[in-house]
Amino acid sequence: MITSTRRVPADKPEVRISFSLDEPSELKDAEDQFPSFPDLEQRLQPVLPCQSLKESVQVYRDHCKMAREFHQVKTEIALLEDKKRELIAELTEDERVTLEIARLEEEFRLLTEENRTLVTVYTERTQQLATLRVTNQKRQGSS
Repeated sequence: MITSTRRVPADKPEVRISFSLDEPSELKDAEDQFPSFPDLEQRLQPVLPCQSLKESVQVYRDHCKMAREFHQVKTEIALLEDKKRELIAELTEDERVTLEIARLEEEFRLLTEENRTLVTVYTERTQQLATLRVTNQKRQGSS
């Protein structure tokens, strides 16, 4: 705190002037802070306070605080919407993969069934061939 005292003639009262460079005053805060809130419509922007009224300065501060909170909430909403879009994209991809897996499982089931049928037919034909060879050998041996 800086204090200045000036001596004046005896017929005039002493004058003291004090001010501080360390402690910000409410009016100085209000004057120094002209925040801009681009997210707010023009009609919702904080109006500079009447500097002679503490209540006006307080209303201005509260309004600025609410505007900052609004900006923060709006930013959080934007981040959450981005995250939502990412999750929807992941979900869409997961659904696509699930459908592809189901298609491949069905294809595998059909191919497995076809393979069993082919193995059965192969076994039957192999047995028929063996029977025909035996029959053919008997004919050649009897002739």
